[in-house]
Amino acid sequence: MRIAILEDDPTQKLLLTTWLREAGNDVHEFALTRELQRFAARESVDLYLLDWMIPDISGKDFLRWLRQERRDDTPAIFVTSLDSEDDIVGGLAEGADDFIVKPVSQRVLMSRIETVLRRSKPRDVAEQIITIGPYVVDPTRKSIKIHDEKIDLTEKEFELAVFLFRNIGRLVSRGHMLESVWGRNPDLATRTVDTHISRVRGKLKLRPENGFRLVPTYNFGYRLERVDPADVESVEA
Repeated sequence: MRIAILEDDPTQKLLLTTWLREAGNDVHEFALTRELQRFAARESVDLYLLDWMIPDISGKDFLRWLRQERRDDTPAIFVTSLDSEDDIVGGLAEGADDFIVKPVSQRVLMSRIETVLRRSKPRDVAEQIITIGPYVVDPTRKSIKIHDEKIDLTEKEFELAVFLFRNIGRLVSRGHMLESVWGRNPDLATRTVDTHISRVRGKLKLRPENGFRLVPTYNFGYRLERVDPADVESVEA
């Protein structure tokens, strides 16, 4: 996963980051909310871990901005020392998916993250084999079929396709895709993503008649959207 942490306490931030990276996640750390806002305006993540009391803008205000102004429903968990009933209710009311009171243990944190992400994922893409419309994706065999026909994909094309199918309906940034598929490699440009997106779109025939549309968003990334093939047929008729 790609996770963004908002935490101004260096010790706490190091602890959370260490736990998450040990579990194989990519972590982006921020001590100030304005820095996180700039990042969120151009990048997507799988999860936000937010402290409440931050020197410039509170984590609660960031979440309100994310939900209301950005229309972003990425899962978010508060990890904070605030523990009153009003604080917890207020955080959840702003759109938080969970509320963890410090100090937090590694086991509790990872368990709560797993629970939140399990709730946020569509059931059909959380399974080992993904079957959506005419597509059957088998991560174990690294194969994708459309209408029972196996598609010839390179390793990176396959990984990118799986990433897209697991994020149907989400606007994901080029940086997010680059990091998830290729890892943190400073020598790779974001145009690598565009090139592979073009190949995946063509090979998998991601077109409305097959139930999907791959939509680019200028200066940000892409969204794989479901389309009802019946609607396409009615328009053409």
